[in-house]
Parts: sequence; C-alpha cells; structure tokens
Amino acid sequence: MAQKTLLKGRVLSFTGTPFEGEPVEAVKFSEAVLIEDGRISAVADADSLHAAHPDANVVDHGKHVIMAGFVDAHVHYPQTAMIASWGKRLIDWLNTYTFPEEMKFGDPAYASEIANRYLDLTAAHGTTTMCSFCTIHPESVDAFFTAAQARNQRVVAGKTCMDRNAPEGLRDTAQTAYDQSEALLAKWHGIDRLSYAITPRFSPTSTPEQLEAMGALWAEHPHSLMQTHLSEQTDEIAWVRKLFPEARDYLDTYEKFGLLGAHGVYGHVIHLESRERDRLREVDAALIHCPTSNTFIGSGLFDMTGLMRDGHRVGLATDTGGGSSFSMLRTMAAAYEIGQLRGAPLHAAQLLWLGTVGSARTLRMDDCIGNVAPGMEADLIVLDLASTPAIAQREACADDLWEAIFPTIMMGDDRAISEVWIAGERVSH
Repeated sequence: MAQKTLLKGRVLSFTGTPFEGEPVEAVKFSEAVLIEDGRISAVADADSLHAAHPDANVVDHGKHVIMAGFVDAHVHYPQTAMIASWGKRLIDWLNTYTFPEEMKFGDPAYASEIANRYLDLTAAHGTTTMCSFCTIHPESVDAFFTAAQARNQRVVAGKTCMDRNAPEGLRDTAQTAYDQSEALLAKWHGIDRLSYAITPRFSPTSTPEQLEAMGALWAEHPHSLMQTHLSEQTDEIAWVRKLFPEARDYLDTYEKFGLLGAHGVYGHVIHLESRERDRLREVDAALIHCPTSNTFIGSGLFDMTGLMRDGHRVGLATDTGGGSSFSMLRTMAAAYEIGQLRGAPLHAAQLLWLGTVGSARTLRMDDCIGNVAPGMEADLIVLDLASTPAIAQREACADDLWEAIFPTIMMGDDRAISEVWIAGERVSH
C-alpha cells in the first residue's frame, strides 16, 4: 500500500491567472492536501480527507501556508561560490568574476561539490525546480544532473556554449558544442525528472556558425527547451549591433539561426524593441524576469505589467550569481520594488504566481509542477508567516490573509521555509 501523508494548514492553490481581474479571485485556500506516491491526490477540507484516509500520516501545520515549491526559471549554478561579487557592468562582471570561476568546472569533483551546495542552498529557500546554465564542460552538466537525480528533483540544465569573446579555457567550437550538447541531451533528457535545455550563452559569445549549429540541434529536438540571454543591458545591445551589423535587432541574431520558438526561454528581456516584443509573443516564447540581478548589475527595469497585458509567457528567476540572493522570496520582493518604480506594484498573489505557476509555464511544466492540485507532483513548501520577530509583529496585526502573507514576501528568507517536500518526500524542516 502506498504511503499517504496528509498535510494540514492553509493550502494555497491557483485556480486562474491573477493578472486577469482581481488577483485574489485567482486563488483558493483549502484546509489540507493529501500526498500519495509522490503526487498530490486530493485537496479538500481536513475532516473529509482524514475520514476518507484514516491510514494517512497527518502533519498539522496550523496557520502556516502550504503551497507549491518555488520554480526558478533562470539560474547559473556554477556561479554559486561568487554570488554577491562587487557589481560592475555586465561585461566587466563576466570577465572579472564569472569566467574565472567557470574555468574550474572541468574538474568533476569541484563541479559536484558546487552542484550539491547549490541544491542544498536553494532547497533551504524553498526552491524545488530550477532551469540552470552549466559551463562549457560536460562534467558540469553531469555533476548537476547527478546531484538532482539523487534528490529526485525536477530540474532543467544544459551545457553553456561559447566559441568567442571568452577566455581560451571557456571556448568550445561550433562542432564540439553541437556534439557535446547532443550527447548530453541523449544521456539525460527525460531521465527521471531531468530535462535538457540547449544553451548558447548569448549572441556575443557565439559565432554565427555556433548559433547555426545550436539552431540545427534544436530543430532536431524541438520539444527540448532552448535557453539564452536577450537584451539585458544597453551596452550589451550596442555590442551585439557591432557583432551582427546585418541583424534587424538583438532577437534577430537568434531568429535567423533558428533559435526563436515556443520552447525558447529568454532571460532578462528588459530593453526590447517593438518588433522583438511582437515576435516573442507571436511564437509564445518565455520571458524571464530577473529582478535582483537587474538591479545588482544595473541593467534596467523589466516591464512586467506591459508584457503580461500583451499576453506574454512570463516567469521569475534569481539569476544567481548575477542575482544577489538564492531566495525566491527576496526575488519577489525585488519584483515588487521594480513594479513600484514603474508605477505598477504587484499584488502578493501575482508575486507568488510568478514564482510558481508562471515560472512552471515558462518551462512548459505547469501540467506537473507549480500548483497544488490533484495529479500534480508533490513539490511543496510550508511558509511560516511569523518566522522572525519583525515579520511576526506585522503579521499579528494583519486585517486579512493577504496582508499577513505580504510581509513574508518582503522580509522573508530561508527562516520562513518551515518545510520542503520534493516528490512527496520531506527534505528539510
């Protein structure tokens, strides 16, 4: 007989999109969720579930909020050790901090150490799925997938491809990028809860020949994700114009090589031109908001309200280590602050949706993760809404549940994550 666990608390589920109509109308609160065989089998009132499943192990979380684990749609796990390095502009920051650190990942032992450290840190912060860039080294991909597989974790990752404008030890070629990516995809994609993403870093570090090779590989595996960066900083965009003088815009440097499509995941996308916005929407590509990174490196203010209004598929991400925190709560707080600067603050329901359902949608995984509903995989977190004295005193005088949740979004950290469940197994508490 399958092991059953009944979690009692304030169970948060999304029944719609909180960017359409009143945000709170897209959310339903229940009393309990039943986990069975790594999946959610029921969400209902506690008494009826307990009566129907008297053999279930009951865990009562009182007033804590039970919700889907966070989904981080754009990260660089190899940058774990150099997170929060003194911020320069993007290109200087890459050359000063990122590339020297990524040089180390040809060493399988080091790659394994950082992969496990990263997954420990993110689990402590309530992140149960992420989409990660690795390095050019196949060893970095093997290390990440091996660590995630041991935890039965749903993750996406890919070998980062670069054949120019990077140190010699971090350059491959168009052919080796294709061959190694193809081999890694065959080795890992669809194994357990693992998915491979074809991963050209961004146009400045790939020759047209490499971009063409990556486009060809994607055409052969169209259901795989393809992740890259797009329009992060204005000086980056100017650099792209010099490198690709014939291109209509930054997006065109991908589009002309077959790297624009529905399974494309484009990080940052801050300074988009109107043609780029239109094309991204037409193909239903995914746009990823990285607010702590965008402020830390001084990139700009993402147009969340405009892009959501226009029907784009948008997710949320820490972008560690360009982002300054492993916490999706801190990332939501930064998204709120950027919304304020643009005159369009986000509601707590919208922020939680972006970090769960929204990000799962960008990874084409919202049919199995990102929400609390029957049939979904049981990746769950339990939020303590009074995790610190400062948060507790604000929560105590809240007039409603949303007012109680918001201080945890704005001030919460790993202390707010009371429990984490991955595939129906409790991994921390």
